[in-house]
Amino acid sequence: MPAHTLSRRSFGAALLGAVGLAVAGGCSSGSSSAASSSTTATAGSGLFDATQVHSITFTFDQDAYDKVIDAYLNDQSKEWLEATVTIDGTTFEKAGLRLKGNSTLRGLTKTGATAGTGNNRGGGPGGSLSAEKPQDLPWLVRLDKYTDGQELGGYNEFVVRSNNTDSALNEAIALELLAVAGLATQKSVSTRLSVNGGSEVLRLIIENPADKWDADNFASAGILYKAESGGDYSYRGDDADSYKDVFDQETDTDNPNLAPLAAFLKFINQSDDATFAADLSKHLDVAAFANYLAFQELVKNTDDIDGPGNNSYLRYTTGKDQFTVVAWDHNLAFGGMGGGGGNRGGGGAPAGGGDQQQGQPPAGAQGQTQQNGGQGRRNGGGGPGGRSNILVTRFNADKGFKASYDKALTDLKATMFTSGKAAAILQTRAAVLTAKASDLISADTVTTEAEAIKANFT
Repeated sequence: MPAHTLSRRSFGAALLGAVGLAVAGGCSSGSSSAASSSTTATAGSGLFDATQVHSITFTFDQDAYDKVIDAYLNDQSKEWLEATVTIDGTTFEKAGLRLKGNSTLRGLTKTGATAGTGNNRGGGPGGSLSAEKPQDLPWLVRLDKYTDGQELGGYNEFVVRSNNTDSALNEAIALELLAVAGLATQKSVSTRLSVNGGSEVLRLIIENPADKWDADNFASAGILYKAESGGDYSYRGDDADSYKDVFDQETDTDNPNLAPLAAFLKFINQSDDATFAADLSKHLDVAAFANYLAFQELVKNTDDIDGPGNNSYLRYTTGKDQFTVVAWDHNLAFGGMGGGGGNRGGGGAPAGGGDQQQGQPPAGAQGQTQQNGGQGRRNGGGGPGGRSNILVTRFNADKGFKASYDKALTDLKATMFTSGKAAAILQTRAAVLTAKASDLISADTVTTEAEAIKANFT
């Protein structure tokens, strides 16, 4: 998205001006926006057109849905549900839906289920989610799950995200700013979602990091691994089975290969301090990692690599024999950990942190570093309710790497905030909601939530 220069007017006035331009250009609120975007989407490139509020409907058998919910409440298993999915007027029969998320789903309840049985804890720390409101649940959507070749504009899957704000602007803005920071990100768009003919609700959908996303974001061949919420970055040996439920291979899944991952984890856990400092750049894109950590600090996302959800990907580039840490999950960006009160699936972090403490540095490795000049939580100990991550701890304990992080903080603040790019992105995304989703969210709510995000830009 091109950068724009904000005038000296207040944000509210600028937003109203932008909305006025959008309306004058023929945009309207309500379901009519779905019809206008249908032509674009059908043409093959409009699914992630962020100038629109897209229309999505799910239709599925209630008994089959109940079985999926029961399976999750019993043992946290996430089974697939066959559904008809319609996007901007284009219908996909025999698509697939699957619950998506970890800490968020800990608040899932179902009427008639016994509280405390399985995962049903009567509204857990992940937020209060009701199985009676499937339109509010987090979903992974696979258009080609049961029908080969189904896609829209090259996309065969996407994620319906949860958020504890009504607008989900905090995540949408964070994702766009990742690109401004030169980091791999996911496209996102606002949608009006309805399930089985029910009322529409405002939801954010984003790209799911998988094969297409990997090819779009990385020029060289490689493998993408996802860190699971119950795992950590500890070295568990070279047996791939030791990493079950700790890391999942997300790309090239027909050729499972955890050997590069195991070697990387062995290095960051078992190398002595001198070797770690000298050789980390051989194993990790150090500059990108410094930018990643600085970015998370600047957008106040405490639910990242060393947060309670262990939210991160590791991307292995085959030709370089090197890893890149990839950002994931920004629904708690801009201080969203304890804020908001929206009904779109909660999004809070588990009370008391994650499931377990991550691996600590080996004997002789440096401990946690001091805070970086008051710049926040990057002391190797995670955020509020978080847990330490061995890579973060050792990176920040080294003076040279710590200096690269401090420089990234200064540079990214200028690039994203001082330049006005963040404010311009926020203004544009907020204007789309006000102009095209006024039946789902009030202008006052959009403005209030946008102002709260903008307060972080100074």
